Amino acid sequence: QAHLVESGGGLVQPGGSLRVSCVLSNYISETWQIGWYRQAPGTEREAVSCTNNDDGETAYADSVKGRFTISMDNAPNTVYLQMNSLNPEDTGVYYCGLDTFAVVLPACLMNVAYWGQGIQVTVSS
Repeated sequence: QAHLVESGGGLVQPGGSLRVSCVLSNYISETWQIGWYRQAPGTEREAVSCTNNDDGETAYADSVKGRFTISMDNAPNTVYLQMNSLNPEDTGVYYCGLDTFAVVLPACLMNVAYWGQGIQVTVSS
């Protein structure tokens, strides 16, 4: 069973930056896709960005385009989300999720099979 662990969350001021990481372990497959999601209180979980370890394709939610960048380090299997120009609307619990289907679709339409435990990101002055 795949194991995902997020790290790097915390409190940041509006306009600031933060990088969160997701480490994938205990998963044997040549190709996979990982997406970053977030959930604010009282809202549904939404996709933020996604990428795969096959062709490196990426996708972003419109709300974060130009501010967030997703990247991957294959050794180990780590996916980063660099978040710049943060605003209070970016506040929420950030989760990474694994889809065994590696093709990146628009708006990160994914069928997540495994989730990380989530980390809190708070943007506030």
